[in-house]
Amino acid sequence: MAEETARRTPQAREVQVIRTERITPHMVRLVLGGEGLEGFDASEFTDHYIKVLFAPDGVSYAEPFDMARIREELPREQWPVTRTYTVRAWDPALRELTVDFVVHGDEGLAGPWAARAQPGETIRFLGPGGGYAPDPAADWHLLAGDESALPAIAAALERMPADALVHALIEVSGTEEEQKIAAPAGVSVSWLHRGERPAGDALIDAVRALDFPSGTVGAFVHGEAGCVKELRRHLRLDRGIPREQLSISGYWRLGQTDEAWRAAKREWNAQVEAEQERAA
Repeated sequence: MAEETARRTPQAREVQVIRTERITPHMVRLVLGGEGLEGFDASEFTDHYIKVLFAPDGVSYAEPFDMARIREELPREQWPVTRTYTVRAWDPALRELTVDFVVHGDEGLAGPWAARAQPGETIRFLGPGGGYAPDPAADWHLLAGDESALPAIAAALERMPADALVHALIEVSGTEEEQKIAAPAGVSVSWLHRGERPAGDALIDAVRALDFPSGTVGAFVHGEAGCVKELRRHLRLDRGIPREQLSISGYWRLGQTDEAWRAAKREWNAQVEAEQERAA
């Protein structure tokens, strides 16, 4: 049984914070490095992600850190809490991993930690996962999302070929949250300012209003779950885009903690897809 648990349990990597940067008022960039990145690779997809591990308050773990042993010996409430973050950049030559964290003051777990992190601090994570990269066979690309999807959208834009036709729609709170992104000349980046509107409303309106170019689209649409649900319906039913041309999912959901959303996400996605299949 112990051998089976070890096989099912991913191995955690231990890395150090190399440097930090506040790139916008609500976005902090951490560059991670160290021996724990030996053999790491995040070059295949533009939405590669890692699961950062945080010990619950008052809990410490024996060294060497062993996820299989923790899960086998400790009650579930003492297991590390995970938060999922997209890989913004990976430099295999320097062995440096860049991750951007959304920060809203003391709200949440990972954001406040990232805002306080100092060079030399140690952190552990699982991964990487991932599944999307711009399809070279697509005639044009639609990239749409909010702050949570911004690192993946930026990574995708930077990988686009020089002649790519791209519409990138990015919803942020205001002009102060816009970022400079290296992108080919044919890329159209539209920054949508949320202001006091509910999260996702501006993004939904912008996608609905977009004059879709002719040809096959490859779409990456991620963000708040309610917004994503509306956009999935619009793209699948109103625009007639086949499911295989869409990378679309809710990264988070208004009114739910990260743990609650992750627990419900698979079933929620299946229900949404089933509803839209019946409506098609």
